[in-house]
Amino acid sequence: MDTAITPDAVPARHLYTVEEAKLLLSMSRSVIYEQMRAGRLGSVKQGRARLIPAKAIQQYVDMLISEAEVTGYGHAA
Repeated sequence: MDTAITPDAVPARHLYTVEEAKLLLSMSRSVIYEQMRAGRLGSVKQGRARLIPAKAIQQYVDMLISEAEVTGYGHAA
């Protein structure tokens, strides 16, 4: 049986707080901010709040999958 990795769509919200993105991506708060500073994870500012668009989360996940395929990671042994 083939167990290919298939990304699920991000839930139907448009904007997520850093805390929510942290849970969705299974990453620490500091890694989320590090990825935003590096330009790998997009975000917007609304007042004092930093929010991450659902589209940016999906693009980030797609980028991680793409990088894993290029380097040979993520494939079953």
